[in-house]
Amino acid sequence: MGKLAALDKEAAYMAYIHVDQLDKTYRISQRSKGALGAIKGFFRPNYTQVEALSQVSFDIAPGEVVGYIGPNGAGKSTTVKILSGILVPDGGTVTVDGRIPWKQRRTHVSHIGVVFGQRTQLWWDVPVIDSYELLRDIYRVPQAEFRRRLEEMTEALDLAAVLHTPLRQLSLGQRMRCELAASLLHSPRLLFLDEPTIGLDAVSKLAVRDFLAGERERHGTTIMLTTHDMEDITSLCSRVMVLGHGKKLYDGALDPLLARYNTQRTLTVEYEQETQLDVPGAERCQKEGLTYRVVFRPDQVDTARVLELAQRAGHVHDLSVQGIPLDEMVAALYKEMAL
Repeated sequence: MGKLAALDKEAAYMAYIHVDQLDKTYRISQRSKGALGAIKGFFRPNYTQVEALSQVSFDIAPGEVVGYIGPNGAGKSTTVKILSGILVPDGGTVTVDGRIPWKQRRTHVSHIGVVFGQRTQLWWDVPVIDSYELLRDIYRVPQAEFRRRLEEMTEALDLAAVLHTPLRQLSLGQRMRCELAASLLHSPRLLFLDEPTIGLDAVSKLAVRDFLAGERERHGTTIMLTTHDMEDITSLCSRVMVLGHGKKLYDGALDPLLARYNTQRTLTVEYEQETQLDVPGAERCQKEGLTYRVVFRPDQVDTARVLELAQRAGHVHDLSVQGIPLDEMVAALYKEMAL
């Protein structure tokens, strides 16, 4: 074995999650139009092949927090379902902590936690604590360890007031915090999060993000996060993978990726009295009352020069400079990649 091959083998062995050349294709029935077409389709169904994943490869180290992003239908959820043992791939190699998820599912599920933003693992009509007790039995968590972990989760997620309330009576934010606790009561080493903050208000989102960051810091939990909320990604992830049409398109740090698309700045400046602001080279300069909004490209007009001109123009009451919103940058990335 050559030195390079030996190093590759060692890297795969050290990876907590190892995915190599992963493939998954769905066979979907096509419905024909009209009554006659429906009858023909019933007796002679027409199927089409949809390639959900194609030759996807990556490694994730223990304790790493990775954002897995892409438009709807890119293959994100399919990847998570394979890694959690729910689906069997058509090809490729997958190991999680040395286990093949779908072949060693019973052992595997005791070491992972999964949170799907639109699904629940808690019972709707019973108090949350009763669901937790049942999950303790399912995962065979010793009583002392369960109590210790429950106290930790209750404090970290502020659950004391809702533990004895049926799930159906809780707000969306409260339910999501309860779901997070449920997924972590058995102290899994790996947590899969699929849209964990979808539908939450700003305060609840911040609480969830703070908790997840703390969980990783305290316990070294490996986290794989799929989301359309880029604030989730920037708050939690040191690394991002972009998936499109079932193929991995990018794998690395988020900042270099977004810097390519963060090509525009908007200066908003409010003056204390009427004045005239002119910024040569700016793409757009709009005035509304005493407020100017100046759109410029920092590679063409130096930001420091723009600020200097703004301050020279008159007495400034308020001033800010902002880049392109994250969601718009990611939309531009998807458009360029034809996603």
